[in-house]
Amino acid sequence: MGSVRSGVADSAGLVLTKYRTAPTHGRASVVRLSAPELIGVSPSHRWAVFTIQIRPVAMAWFILIVAGLLETGWAIGLKYTDGFTRLWPTVATLAAMAVSMTLLGIAVKTLPVGTAYAVWVGIGAVGTAILGIVLLGEPVNAARIVSLMLIIAGIIGLKLATPA
Repeated sequence: MGSVRSGVADSAGLVLTKYRTAPTHGRASVVRLSAPELIGVSPSHRWAVFTIQIRPVAMAWFILIVAGLLETGWAIGLKYTDGFTRLWPTVATLAAMAVSMTLLGIAVKTLPVGTAYAVWVGIGAVGTAILGIVLLGEPVNAARIVSLMLIIAGIIGLKLATPA
């Protein structure tokens, strides 16, 4: 086992790098090596440090998805605030709004604004409609389900059409 072994980036943009000792840059965590990697390695060298480097575009998409989920949270939260008359639901809803918008702003530093905004709204719309059905007893019919599937198809299409 050499002092440094590197993996190849996968489709999500994750790059896994193994180190015997902690690198001088990036985030690192110490983990125990698995049995196949330990053949011929003395017990004192069985610990390794792993770093995970995520490409900026992959991180922007992750941040955008979290922002969209938070949009779902604040949209459903509006129902529970009872017109902003209930303190804690109002606080939670406003916090979700602020964090969602902040994350969207971070994502558009890397992603095209039109794509990011459309995906953010799409995730929020689909999530809100589903939670409305599940939590609030809103009606379910074929037209609603097909419409939600079309929104999901649009989100996937925008992701696939966005340059890496």
